[in-house]
Amino acid sequence: MKLKLNKKHINIKVAESFYARLTGLIGKTNIDYGILFPKCNSIHTYFMKEPIDVIALNQNNEIIFKVEALPPNKVFKVQKKVQNTAILELPHNSSQNLKLGQKIKFENW
Repeated sequence: MKLKLNKKHINIKVAESFYARLTGLIGKTNIDYGILFPKCNSIHTYFMKEPIDVIALNQNNEIIFKVEALPPNKVFKVQKKVQNTAILELPHNSSQNLKLGQKIKFENW
C-alpha cells in the first residue's frame, strides 16, 4: 500500500506478523518506506540507526499524535484513554506537512 505525502508516494508495509511487529525498522538505514502497526498504542526505537517520524492514528485514520525525528532508544506511547489506535512509522522528515486531526488516506497499488 502507499501513502501520498508532499507530492511523492511512500510505500507502507503493514506489520501483521509477530516478527514484523517485533523488528519494525530496527537496524535499518536510509529508510525510504513506512510501517503501519495496526491495533498498537506504543512503539520503541531501541536498536534503530536513525530518527523516524511517528504518527498515531485513531480508528478513522485521523492523526491524534505526531512526533517528528524521534531519536533511537526512545519509547512512544499514546495516552491510555485512547483506544483502537494504530502507529505509523515514517522516514525522518516525511511528516512535516501533516497536522493533528488530518485524515490519512492509504492507496492500494
